[in-house]
This record gives sequence, C-alpha cells and structure tokens, in this order.
Amino acid sequence: MPAPPLASSSQTVEARGAAVGPSGTSLAGWLLLTVGGGALIGVLTSGGDSPWYVALDKPSWTPPSWVFAPVWTVLYALMGVAAWLVGRHGGWRVQRAALTLFVAQLALNFAWSPLFFTAERPGLALVDIVILWVLVALTIRAFGRVGHGAAGWLLVPYLCWVSYATALNAWIVLAN
Repeated sequence: MPAPPLASSSQTVEARGAAVGPSGTSLAGWLLLTVGGGALIGVLTSGGDSPWYVALDKPSWTPPSWVFAPVWTVLYALMGVAAWLVGRHGGWRVQRAALTLFVAQLALNFAWSPLFFTAERPGLALVDIVILWVLVALTIRAFGRVGHGAAGWLLVPYLCWVSYATALNAWIVLAN
C-alpha cells in the first residue's frame, strides 16, 4: 500500500496527535502560551489574598477571590484555541497582523496582575487594562475576518470579562 501524500504547506497536518498549522504552532503550543502563561503570572503575583488588596475599599459586586482562577483558565483556553484557529489559515506569514494584535493584548493581559497586585499600582493597571480592552476588541475584529469567524467569537467572553474587570479596577482607583 503506498504511503499517503504529504500535506502541502497550506494544509493542517497531524504531528504526534496535535493539529499543527503551516506556521508549525500547535494547539498545544498556543494553550501552553495562554493557559501556562496565565498560570505562571497567577503563581508569581500575590493576587486577591494579599493584605494590601484585602484592605482596599471594593464595590459590593467584587467577586470572591476563588472565582478568578477558574474563569481565567477557561478564558485563556478559549484564547489559545482562537489563536490556533487563526494560525491554521496561513500562519504568521499570512496572519501577521491578527496574531501580532493577539500577542500584544496577551502581553498587556500578563502585565496587569503584576502592576495591580505586586506593584500595588491600580492607576497604572487601569491604564493597562483600558489599552488591553481596545486591543482585545481589535483582535476580535481581526480574528473574525479569518475563516468562518469562529476565532473572533471565541474571544467575546474574554472581552466581556475584561470589561467587568475594567469597571472593577476603575471603581477601586476612584474609591481608594
């Protein structure tokens, strides 16, 4: 029986069970970046249990600290899948603008917790999250133009959560 033909560079191929796009970035790679990066930031920052954060005046609609880890885990997973879907349509060579927006917003996302919790600078964190919101919206628009647009829709819950977090951050800045 002859060997199956090799996939062309524009097709998705299977490598060790993980779908890999033409850029060579696997779903596992994107998930490692998003979920793993988010988890690392969470471990490295003191988070909602720090004495400084506990002492802040916060609105009644502040969620309990235990909510953040599961919410962010789901959002980071959706983000990783979305980036992978976009990467499957030509990789960095073709999707450079969309994927650059994605990486830029992810960098701002990863910067927020150290700014807010470690540096105890909620005002600076608010500047970060407002710019983050804009970049997430632009990423949704860019991702929505790729393929059937599913990648853009996968980021909508993220934008909703960032909107909520922005309001919470702004309230804390104004009240403290």
